[in-house]
Amino acid sequence: MNKLIITRYKERLLTALMDDKGTVQIDFEEPRPSILGNIYIGKVKDIVKNINAAFVDLGGDVTGYYSLDANPTPLYASRTPAPEGRCLRPGDEILVQVSKDAVKTKDPVLTASLTLTGRYCVLSAEPSGKKNYIRFSGKINDASWKKKTAEYLRPAKEEAFGLIVRTNAYNAAPDLILGEMNRLTERLRQILKNASYRTCRSLLYEEVPPYAARLRDFDAQQAGEIVTDDAAVYESLNDYLLREQPENAGRLRLYNDPLLPLIKLYPIEKDLHDALQKRVWLASGAYLVIEQTEAMTVIDVNTGKFTGKKTMRDTVRMINLEAAKEAARQLRLRNLSGIILIDFINMESAEDQSELMRALSEHCFRDPVKTTVVDMTRLGLVEITRKKTRKPLYEQLQ
Repeated sequence: MNKLIITRYKERLLTALMDDKGTVQIDFEEPRPSILGNIYIGKVKDIVKNINAAFVDLGGDVTGYYSLDANPTPLYASRTPAPEGRCLRPGDEILVQVSKDAVKTKDPVLTASLTLTGRYCVLSAEPSGKKNYIRFSGKINDASWKKKTAEYLRPAKEEAFGLIVRTNAYNAAPDLILGEMNRLTERLRQILKNASYRTCRSLLYEEVPPYAARLRDFDAQQAGEIVTDDAAVYESLNDYLLREQPENAGRLRLYNDPLLPLIKLYPIEKDLHDALQKRVWLASGAYLVIEQTEAMTVIDVNTGKFTGKKTMRDTVRMINLEAAKEAARQLRLRNLSGIILIDFINMESAEDQSELMRALSEHCFRDPVKTTVVDMTRLGLVEITRKKTRKPLYEQLQ
């Protein structure tokens, strides 16, 4: 059963997700507060035609980047929006949501598609295009379940909003999914209503803290104990759980032992140290070498200290299967994204290659972040892509 640990490490808030075999995910709070997911009434400052983008003032000396290619139809905040077909102009007041936090010298990225994320659903209000849809996570393959769920939700769904049913919803009680959809609908309605009379640069919606988002993203079947030694975090999480996940409120615990700090109670520091090393040892004595470059991440599989008595084919097969499981774990633990190449030990048997690819795909499928096993070359190089959602662990620590 999973355990979520929230504590302080070197004055920064650390969130660690653990299972029975150790730490599977570590995240650090950003030095400056994140505005990812926040919804604002922004004021257009400039239109830069050569990049077909606008820069939008969000208030508090924060300016966002708004692509006119990605957002051809703005969502105006005014009661009397601009005539249809009129181009966006400086001074216009529009509703925007932060889709990417600021990175180094780059401004935060803004979108006109407003989304509210829950445990089971994502509800969206879009200024143009098809709005009245119900879609499902690509990880849900049960066609019969999807059809029944869509039929159950459609009569109650607001036609002006789009709905995506998340992986967490699979096998959840239908009334839990419906109840959350209704709560998100009411919240989104209120945001749009408030936009008509709130002043420019107002914050209309503030996303939950990152540690609360971890709870929201938990697999409903694997939610376990939630432990923190930070009183403020405990109060914040307790309020969040009572409001959004009352069925899990009893899992939250405040740890208070001055003789043994929470960070020392679990092997988080060791796992954190190991996650920053290039070499990862496997139980068999083989090891992985993980090299990160700007273009991609490369993982090399080596036999190392392994001294088995089996045939070469069985030895290679066993090491590669062990390496596939650990490589998938390291992608999540280190939060690696983009293109990943794994150089497995060469396998001549097509049957063994197929088994390896199936096993790797199964391990990657369990990752809550979209991870796709693309293909294997004749040299045993396997290409994987993983969606970027947050900074890699080594960057979070810089």
